[in-house]
Amino acid sequence: LRVVTIPIIAIPLSLISVLFLIWVMGFSINLLTLLAMVVAIGLVVDDAIVVTENVHRHIENGDPPFHAAIKGAREVSLPVMAMTLTLVAVYLPIGFLGGLTGILFSEFALTLAGAVFISGVLALVLSPMMCAYLLKDHDQQGPVADWLDAKFHKLHLAYETLLDKCLKHRGAVMLFAAGIFMSLPVIYLFSQSELAPEEDSGSIFAVAKPPDYSSLDYTTYFLDEMVNAWRTIPEASHSWQVNEPSSVFGGIELIPWESRERTLEEIRQEMQAKYDKISGLEIFTFASGGLPGASSGMPIQFVLSSNSDYRELDRISDEILAEARQSGIFAFVTKDLRYSRPEISVAIDRELAARLGISMRDIGETLQIMLGEAETNRFSIEGRSYKVIPQAARDFRLTKEWLERYYLRTSGGELVPMSTVINVGKRIEPNNLKQYQQLNSATIEGFVIPPNTLGDGLDFLEKTLAEVAPGYRAGYEGESRRFIEESQGFLALFATSLIFIYLVLSAQFNSFRDPLIVLISVPLSIFGAIVPIALGLATLNIYTQVGLLTLIGLISKHGILIVDFANKKFESGLSRHQAVLEAAALRLRPILMTTFATVLGVLPLLLAFGAGANSRFAIGLMIAAGMSVGTLFTLFVLPAFYLIVSDSLSPTKKSEREETESLSSTA
Repeated sequence: LRVVTIPIIAIPLSLISVLFLIWVMGFSINLLTLLAMVVAIGLVVDDAIVVTENVHRHIENGDPPFHAAIKGAREVSLPVMAMTLTLVAVYLPIGFLGGLTGILFSEFALTLAGAVFISGVLALVLSPMMCAYLLKDHDQQGPVADWLDAKFHKLHLAYETLLDKCLKHRGAVMLFAAGIFMSLPVIYLFSQSELAPEEDSGSIFAVAKPPDYSSLDYTTYFLDEMVNAWRTIPEASHSWQVNEPSSVFGGIELIPWESRERTLEEIRQEMQAKYDKISGLEIFTFASGGLPGASSGMPIQFVLSSNSDYRELDRISDEILAEARQSGIFAFVTKDLRYSRPEISVAIDRELAARLGISMRDIGETLQIMLGEAETNRFSIEGRSYKVIPQAARDFRLTKEWLERYYLRTSGGELVPMSTVINVGKRIEPNNLKQYQQLNSATIEGFVIPPNTLGDGLDFLEKTLAEVAPGYRAGYEGESRRFIEESQGFLALFATSLIFIYLVLSAQFNSFRDPLIVLISVPLSIFGAIVPIALGLATLNIYTQVGLLTLIGLISKHGILIVDFANKKFESGLSRHQAVLEAAALRLRPILMTTFATVLGVLPLLLAFGAGANSRFAIGLMIAAGMSVGTLFTLFVLPAFYLIVSDSLSPTKKSEREETESLSSTA
């Protein structure tokens, strides 16, 4: 228990210090900072475990606790600093990143970076002191400790024997590693991607499409039926909506998650069934996005643009729409460009109007007064101001025939029907004419059927557009645009983090090759993390991307421990083979301990339930799976890779260098 106490102390001290940093940086206690603190619980003990384990090893070799603390801390000071700076280097790019990732995860990243930095300081300052005064001599440890030491000694010997065989057949090991590297792009192709996992946020969005001939009164009438429909659902609390003549967009808010027994998806299906019975509107419901700042539209908003005319654009969009509906990917898909809006045209017989003494102004003013909604004046009653809007009663402007029944006054003062001087026609026009980046455009909107994701839907539309109309451009709006931007930005962020870590490790090891050896473990851990995504346990989204970034720093810790001790063994006169064999076997216990601590630290995220559970599960799954599989592969692949590209000096070269330096100083 004394050994366990020393790393455990790092948890409350680091978290309390992090709360102070949160206050200094102007952050608040929110979901993301709390998530960072939960993840930090499994990370802040790593450095203390490395120091405590090394001190305990020297005590087992017969050193008194005080001298063992000094000696053990001095040996691992460089690896601990490198491990701390590596994790900090991973999160700093996120903290200063723009876009949605930067806005959402800057507090998460800087909070976690602060916790890791403080834990590194505590490991180098507090942990050795506690080891010197809390740990006892090897002869005084209890029977439980002796039993654990015996079991681990057997594991140590088995690992050393197996590793020695792997080093002798390192060609086969590297072939295995190469197979993993080459499989990553293939596995990535089978991974589904989306902006964020679906969450039970307690909000259901509804989009209603009225006919193109509808008016504001028409949509308002059927909107009342929508309200009556959701009020029959016991879990519904209240609603909001934006009502326009051409569309209705709104949302239904549910009662809190803990107060209802059904999930949001179950409630949505019942609500959709009720809305399907409303004949005057085409209504579709979908869950709100898992991220704040959701756009006022459907998740999929795919824009096709070209310099072609709108009729050709309408034809191409119809072909894509037909393919999409037959694909089985989409629950609902439509387009915003339709040649279905009726338009009434008025042709004036100017010659006849002139003979009757009716001016164009008279005709225009009559139509404006009877049909328009212009404000002509205001009046006040009981302290409130009201608009004066002259307009024919609703029953006198419903059909185009009423235009011919309005009367005009001739120059002689007689009233004649407007049909005398006008001819009313009807034609079909597009419902709207939009442009995207100065090109004529049409937008295909919809949402997918689970288990398909946003990425699957957009990929299908992109491929279909390339087949149907190769010269057309693809664009994105709303949530789709944010998904594309974040997906493209992740690769740059991932590369930036790798470069930061490489530079930090190069400075620590004073070598450009040792960091490459350390970073060989990164693709191995990425393989372990991306396999669950390919199996459908999660999707590649903004949360799993943050989890993958975290893996870079976590798995690099193992390589730092092995490479640093291997270099020291190598410089002491051992062969390269024996040096890395002893270093890996010597560092087996702290590597396994830090891995278990990290996996157990994110276990609550894997077991989370309720609102927001999917996001927490995504990060926890990446860290747990990546660390478990990555550690297993790293213990065998990294030592083999070390033998191939190690930058350490051989004993002969080292003695020659020392002799040269001695001669130079004598001279």
